[in-house]
Formats: sequence, structure tokens, C-alpha cells
Amino acid sequence: MINKGRASMHNWAPLSSTAMNDVTAPSALSQLKIDRGAQAPVKKKSSVLPWILAVGVAVGTGAYYFYPRTLEVKTTSVVFSTASQQYVQLTASGYVVAQRRAAVASKGSGRLLELNVREGSHVKKDELIARLDDSDINAALLGAEAAVHQAEANIKQAQVQLINARAELARTRGLEAQGFVSPQLVEAALAKNKAAFAAAAGADAGLAQAQAQYKAQKVNQQYTEIRAPFDGVVLVKNANVGDIITPFSSAAGSQGAVVTMADMTTLEVEADVSEGNLSKTQTNQPVEITLDALPTMRFRGHVSGIVPTVDRAKATVMTKIRFDELDPRILPEMSAKVSFLSHAITADDQQAVLAVAGNAIVTRDSQSLVYKITAVDGHDVVEEVTVKPGRKLGDLREITGNVKSGDKLVMDPPARLKAGSHVSTATS
Repeated sequence: MINKGRASMHNWAPLSSTAMNDVTAPSALSQLKIDRGAQAPVKKKSSVLPWILAVGVAVGTGAYYFYPRTLEVKTTSVVFSTASQQYVQLTASGYVVAQRRAAVASKGSGRLLELNVREGSHVKKDELIARLDDSDINAALLGAEAAVHQAEANIKQAQVQLINARAELARTRGLEAQGFVSPQLVEAALAKNKAAFAAAAGADAGLAQAQAQYKAQKVNQQYTEIRAPFDGVVLVKNANVGDIITPFSSAAGSQGAVVTMADMTTLEVEADVSEGNLSKTQTNQPVEITLDALPTMRFRGHVSGIVPTVDRAKATVMTKIRFDELDPRILPEMSAKVSFLSHAITADDQQAVLAVAGNAIVTRDSQSLVYKITAVDGHDVVEEVTVKPGRKLGDLREITGNVKSGDKLVMDPPARLKAGSHVSTATS
């Protein structure tokens, strides 16, 4: 059956054979025509592709404007700094050194019998530190003492002989005046008197020699007593009881110094300054000292002296820095950093304040802001924090606000950076 776009079959019926014979071919063909009026209208299909494209564009535009994009930024941290940093002209490194230091030893030799100190012991000048075996010195001292006594006895005997010779000479001369003795006897008495006088002088010399020997043995005995040369602290114990102490000796098993000590009131920093920067230093120039062992402490000082020679190998000049006030925690050989200042500082200038690199601070809508990075759901998100800039501290700027030491901030924040933006750290 032909329905749409075709001839309708109900308009024609089957013909008999007679009728078909009576109908000519043209008339029969004329009846086979398409009924145009009965054809149904054809509906065109509407395309959905434009709508899909429009929705995609809308979604993409919304995602572009509303989905948080990740910006790559450089970061810096909030740190503690001091106002004294604005006066820094030059920095140098060095070590704490005791200007009065000694390796205490004995001029004599012997076995160490007694050691009264250890590392860290405080000693006073002339305090007994150690004692050597002095048995041989004591024996020699007793012999010298006996020699002194013998010399003293010899003097007494010579003095008696001299007195007798003088008396005999006087008596002989009296008898000669009376004519009872010959001149020869007077000459003999005079010679005897001279001999007694010489014997007395020799006895005096013998006593002086014996006393000198005694004093020498006393000095040797003092060498066995090792005493502190000045007030100080024992830094190193170089020997132990039983060691052989031999000054200027390199023999195996022997020691030269017993202890090494230093006067802790003479601690100074010796810093090397390159000869190119020597013009920035001068005697009595104020400095600030920091020690690696005491990172939170800052010490004031001044240049006490500049050694007038250049180290050819390092092209540096040694500068001696004296502490204005010593701290008992400062120890020899500590590593130190010295900041040479253009202006004297006070204790307030050394108080730590929060500071940050100056290019981390931006001004927007008449407000000073920093962008603090915080972690939110595993992403780095920035937060706008209002701060108040303060003094310039060298390359840093003092700030006050809702930040703390260690906070990570964005450096050179781009104009499109907003609160809540996702960021990532730029890699160099």
C-alpha cells in the first residue's frame, strides 16, 4: 500500500476483462497518477549540535573564571632581625681567642706525682697545680745545707785564729818596744796575722759559695712545684700522674706541658678582613658579635686593634675585636661573626623584631599587605594579611601584624593574586 508520497490505492478498483479491453492504453495510464493533495508534509529534523557547543563554551568559561587556578610564585619567610642591621657596613668571620694563654710546664724534669686540677678548674696566680718527684733535689738540698753549716764553722774558726794572730802581733810589738824581742819575732807575728786574715776571708767566700749552692738547690726544688702563672681556667690537661715531665722534649712517653690554661678576661675575636675592605674598618669602631654556639645572643664590642700586616696567602688582615661585656658562656675557639657598624648601637637596637624581604610587601587600596601561604586540603592557598611596615633593617623590612617567624610569604605578588588563590613554589 502506498501511503505517503505515493498514489492512493483506494481510488481505483479492479477492472473486468471486457472493460480492460475497451480501455485504451493511454486512458489506463492516465488513471495511474499520484494524488499530490494527499501527500503528508515532510518535517525537517532539528540539530542539537549548536546547543552542545553553547553549553560547552559556557562550562569552559565558568571553569576559567571560577575554578581556582594554580599560580607559580617565589616565596620568602618571616624572620627575626634587629635594628642594628641597618648600620652594618661589613661582615667578617673569625674565632674567639684568649690573648693571655699558657702551656704551663716545669723547667725541671721528673715524674709527675701530684695533679690538683682538671679541665675547667679555676686557679689563682701562684696556686699549686702539680708537683714533680723531688727526692733527688731534696738530697742535693740537704748536701748544700750541710755545706753552708760547714762554711759557717770555718768562718768562726778563722775568726778565732785572726783574733789570736792580732793579739799575738800586738803583744810582740809591745815587747819589741821594751827591747825584749827581736825584730824577727815581730815579722813572724805580722805574717801570722796576715795568714789568719786571709783564712778568714777565704772562710767568708766559702760560706757565700755554699749559700749560693743552697739557693740553687732551692730553686730546683721550686721547679718541681708547678704553679699558675696568672688567674685563669684550665683548658686542657696535657699530662697525668706518673708521666715523665721533660721540658723541650720530644721523647716518646714524655710530656712537656702539664696543663694549658687561659685568662678568660682577655677573650677577643680575631676576624680576617679582606684587604679590599680594610678601609671600612678602624680602631675603636663599634661592632656587633654573634656566636654560632649562642645564636640568640648578640654582643656589642669594638675594634681593639688591627694587625699591621697582610696574610699573602689569603689576602686578609687580622682584626682584633674586644667584647664590651664578657659573658661566662663565651669560650675560646668559638666561631664568631662580626658586623662592623657605622653607628654605635644600644641594647634596644639589639632587640629582635619580625622582618621580611621588602618586595614581599605590596600596597593595595591604601593598605600594606603580605600574602601568607597556608596549606588547605593538601593545596597551598594564599591569605591576605594586613601589616604595618617599620624600619629598614639592611635588606629586610620590619613588620607588625598577624604573622610570626617562619611564616612563608609570596615575593613580588602578581596583580592577579587574590586571597584564596592556589599557588605553587617556583623552582629555579
